[in-house]
Amino acid sequence: KRIGTLGMQIRAVKEKNEIKLLINSANAAQKALYKAYDTAKIGMKEYEFSAEIEYYLKKTFGAEPSFDFIVASGENSSMPHAAAGIRKFKKGDMITFDFGARINSYNSDMTRTFSMGRPSVRLHDIYKIVREAQNTAECALKPGRSCKDIDKIARDIITEYGYGEYFGHGLGHGVGLDIHELPVMNSKSFDVLKEGMVVTVEPGIYIPGLGGVRIENTCCITVDGYKSFFDASTKLKII
Repeated sequence: KRIGTLGMQIRAVKEKNEIKLLINSANAAQKALYKAYDTAKIGMKEYEFSAEIEYYLKKTFGAEPSFDFIVASGENSSMPHAAAGIRKFKKGDMITFDFGARINSYNSDMTRTFSMGRPSVRLHDIYKIVREAQNTAECALKPGRSCKDIDKIARDIITEYGYGEYFGHGLGHGVGLDIHELPVMNSKSFDVLKEGMVVTVEPGIYIPGLGGVRIENTCCITVDGYKSFFDASTKLKII
């Protein structure tokens, strides 16, 4: 049984002009990431950081936010969908920044987790696990692959390291005119990847009371593989 209406299924495969528009939005988001690295300072509140980047996107590209940005620092980063709040960035914090730009009605979506100074050994180890899971799953993208199988690739890696119970959401989703579209990338999905689909790959590990890590790229499925919309490094950025 397929999930979603026929219209949603048709929208899941993007036309060439749509892919160009999505790349344009992604380019703006990636430039905002570099601005974010320059903006983050110890003592800055989460909502101040979010507002600075939203303003940069609007002023520089005329872009709207694709969704309410997630800025989760320290222990707040253990919540996958945390809203930017009043907590101030502290030395040693991991900060998860999930954001995107909407230009000409098309969205982008990316996440990087960076740290304010060197994080704890455990958090650094968790970061490396998530990075391995993200890269391995992303490299497996190609037409004909089951979305369920791609999810399993990332989930199995995280589980092998003993953190399976701390990865509580699906691996990803389609992106287009809406920030969440088909296909669905999770353990129950019936969707199969096709050329022209645009999907996120965003595994994470979230430890209550400690913090969390998520890394996300958005990728277009090509005739024989995939192309990421982002070339920003996934190595841990220490500020």
